Amino acid sequence: MTYDVDALRRHFPSLDEGAAHFDGPGGSQVPDVVGDAVRDTLIAAISNRGTVTASARRADTTVLDARAAVADFLGAQANGVVFGRSMTQLTYDVARTLAKQWNEGDEIVVTRLDHDANVRPWLQAAASRGAVPRWIDFDPASAALDLAGFTEQLSDRTRLVAITGASNLIGSRPDVSAFARAAHEAGALVYVDGVHLTPHTSIDVTSLGADFYVCSPYKYLGPHCGVLVADPTLLDSLSPNKLLPSSNAVPERFELGTLPFELLAGTTAAIDFLASIAGSSAQTRRERLVASMQAVEDHETELFSDLCDRLAKVDGVTLYGQAESRTPTLLFSIDGVENETTSARLAALGVNAPEGNFYAIETSRRLGLADAGAVRAGLAPYTNQRDVDRLVEGVESIVAARP
Repeated sequence: MTYDVDALRRHFPSLDEGAAHFDGPGGSQVPDVVGDAVRDTLIAAISNRGTVTASARRADTTVLDARAAVADFLGAQANGVVFGRSMTQLTYDVARTLAKQWNEGDEIVVTRLDHDANVRPWLQAAASRGAVPRWIDFDPASAALDLAGFTEQLSDRTRLVAITGASNLIGSRPDVSAFARAAHEAGALVYVDGVHLTPHTSIDVTSLGADFYVCSPYKYLGPHCGVLVADPTLLDSLSPNKLLPSSNAVPERFELGTLPFELLAGTTAAIDFLASIAGSSAQTRRERLVASMQAVEDHETELFSDLCDRLAKVDGVTLYGQAESRTPTLLFSIDGVENETTSARLAALGVNAPEGNFYAIETSRRLGLADAGAVRAGLAPYTNQRDVDRLVEGVESIVAARP
């Protein structure tokens, strides 16, 4: 099918400001239908969830619709969808909950490719129980996680493996299913940070082998909240800290306080918008989502290939972590120019490409960048060829202006 990026962009009022947005990895732009859903829910008659009044039923329907939408999006079960403030908050909650089952000398595995939100909660939870952390390293040249080294880290004391679906700093996409198979053979649970992977490809949590999968709707055209999915049976085996009167049902036992109904309505709207991108006539939303996310992936891959090829030819530009399998995410620096200066000069040209380590501090250090990171450019469904041209031309102008 033809990917009509111009038609898609007309749904994003923020693009009228004129900037070329390569800051999607930190949070995407939002289509009009998502803003409408948030607004309409905020000003509608709504109450706490219930079945007696129309406003209570509206709240309940909003939550159930959002669970169903996320389940379709991720290939999960609706009653295994947990909403939270952010991926970080959800991961801390799960880490504290799982740690109750750990004993001194048990082991957990984390990676140097991950955002710190899938590292520090596990290290801190392990320390609280006397569990031992193990690390999976990656090759800075290939940006690939060491699967062989990982299997050597596993033992009958391994309780959990935390791994990224894709690096938010350099885009590397590990073969999660291969790591998950090895982890499961050792009897460990697998916790996958899908925040950076989810916006760029079709997800099936079962095929990935993820026992827990977390992501953030605001990275895939939605509002600011977090999502965790897991098998309801697994969730039922866990006992998170909660208030006594609050529901002990799954998944509600993991959701603290009243949910943000307007954000859940926006999440549903974002997923429905994504499902419409390919114009598929499939009957189920899941089928339409699979088709649309394939179209998004194809569109982004074509533009990203052009971007990488052109920047690689610019003298003085260093590209980091060019993995064979990756999301459309590029980390780069310009010789003789501070990263802050590069980002600021691009911004002055209407190109949003921020700099930093973006909380992937272990990745930045492993790349030899210390805690500073570099400039990151990430593509999104609304990125077009002119955006890519503007970024390349901006980098070329900065290089040409060096002393």
